[in-house]
Amino acid sequence: MEEENGGVGHGDVVDVYPLNRYYFGSKEAISKKDDDDLVDRIQRLKANYEENGLRVCVEGVLLVELFGRPHVLLLQVKNTFFRLPGGRLRHGESEVEGLKRKLSNKLSPIESTTSDKWQVGECIGMWWKSSFDTLPYPYLPRNGRKPKECIKLFLVRLPISRKFFVPKRMKLLAVPLFQIHDNCQTYGPVIHGIPQMLSKFSLNMIQG
Repeated sequence: MEEENGGVGHGDVVDVYPLNRYYFGSKEAISKKDDDDLVDRIQRLKANYEENGLRVCVEGVLLVELFGRPHVLLLQVKNTFFRLPGGRLRHGESEVEGLKRKLSNKLSPIESTTSDKWQVGECIGMWWKSSFDTLPYPYLPRNGRKPKECIKLFLVRLPISRKFFVPKRMKLLAVPLFQIHDNCQTYGPVIHGIPQMLSKFSLNMIQG
């Protein structure tokens, strides 16, 4: 059953399968944008904004079970910071199709297609940036300035098993929700907010 946002509706129960049902491998890095330092990144974002306007990013929340507790899959870049799998939408691209493309780019074999059977569900959160070098807010700041970036989080329901292939410069880690809940300094405001965003769902922990 398709929802209005193009995702797949499954009610409020989310099945979360054991981590040991999934295979984790590596692949060659496709893009080197994550290797940019902060100054280069800000300059690139400014140039992109001047050309295309508001930057819209979509990110996926993928859950697994470990020790009977829910964990979220996070990418660790260069052993320093954490991020959700996802990225910027192309011009005219839908949110769901764009997220599927980004998930395949970050987590599937290089030869896979963008329709790699990703089950993208509803949007569970939306964040805004009023400038290129500020932290995102869970609301549109009313400071008289046009927003520069919008970040949308979608719940992605994983199948009972799957193979993940991550670019070599990254690691895909299963991080417990309770660790994220009390650690905004490490994970940032968006990831830190995931436990609250998931509170509307009933997580069915399926232990292996």
